[in-house]
Amino acid sequence: MAAQYRAFAKLYIGQAAEDNDCAFGAGLIALLNGIQETGSLNRAAKDMHMAYSKAWKLMNSAEEQFGVKLIERDGARGSNLTEEGVRLVAAFNAVNQELTEYATRRLQEELSKRQ
Repeated sequence: MAAQYRAFAKLYIGQAAEDNDCAFGAGLIALLNGIQETGSLNRAAKDMHMAYSKAWKLMNSAEEQFGVKLIERDGARGSNLTEEGVRLVAAFNAVNQELTEYATRRLQEELSKRQ
């Protein structure tokens, strides 16, 4: 019986005018998803085994590169995603799912040609 394979691809979102730095990838998405679930940057960072200072720097860097606020910080009350943050997370998740499905389908097509 032939082995079944699944393809994996890494999606990054960057500014259209930039050639090098990508600010938005799976790590930032995981952090934003965690904030959405917990209502806290600190809790999301802890759940990812990430230092709060690193999470803070990652978020600030992404917001600076994109020129938009991704989260609203409310001191002791926690953090929530902005509308733009929610929009980017949803778009990333949808495209990433489609990319994985497409890559897996193409891999299976190529493997079937070589049997």
